[in-house]
Amino acid sequence: MITGKPEHLKTFDYIGLYRYFLTFCTHERRRLFENADAVLSARTQIERAALEQRFALIAYCFMPDHVHLLIEGQAEDSDGRCFIARAKQYSGFHHRARFGERLWQRYGFERTLRDDEATVSVARYIFENPLKAGLVERIADYPFLGSNAYTIDQILEAVQLPDDWRRRSG
Repeated sequence: MITGKPEHLKTFDYIGLYRYFLTFCTHERRRLFENADAVLSARTQIERAALEQRFALIAYCFMPDHVHLLIEGQAEDSDGRCFIARAKQYSGFHHRARFGERLWQRYGFERTLRDDEATVSVARYIFENPLKAGLVERIADYPFLGSNAYTIDQILEAVQLPDDWRRRSG
């Protein structure tokens, strides 16, 4: 996934009760998130940024070379741009301190979600990612996905995926 140099929307202030689908790729698409310690370090710092900016992590999935996040502002002053900057800054700083290497590509992908249907669709996409990549056969078997707002079962029910949903061939 090459993101080029995407820009934030010029006419949108990113402050408030909005939902965002975010993707951050690792530097040079290195497979840094195969290491549970690296995932825990990054997730802890992303959670820190979410708490500071008052965002719920509706769904997340750390794939080997990128992370998908579905976040939702929980307050009128939740700042999406600030969350993005701090999540990458905090996790990148701690990753470099612990592992001695750069964590993130400079730019990422962001999409502001406009309705509940888009939110369910994005959550489904995030949770299906390890299946589509052939990393596991059951969503529940993938160790690097979750939510800070819901249980895995609640999300699977919401996106209409049973826990034992298997990869489709073809």
